[in-house]
Amino acid sequence: MIRVLIERRIAQGLEHYYDCTVKRTISQVVRAPGCIAGESLKDKLDPGRRIIMSKWESLEHWESWLYSPERKNVTSELAPLLEGSERITILEHTH
Repeated sequence: MIRVLIERRIAQGLEHYYDCTVKRTISQVVRAPGCIAGESLKDKLDPGRRIIMSKWESLEHWESWLYSPERKNVTSELAPLLEGSERITILEHTH
């Protein structure tokens, strides 16, 4: 099992629109094969910083979603709202 952390910087003034848009996209993500859970978080001290945290059965499931046409549609809708590129970190439990 892995967790995926996606960090995004939202352009000033577009935070509300981003939050509404990402709420819809999270529902698509959690229906993807291998996705266990997903949530959208905002930085309490930095209103332009957003984090998506998702849990996946495997790296292969995540990569299948990452390169899927569905995710490309999602990211194309979000891209105009961002300052810069998203940053993706893949995490696993330590043993």
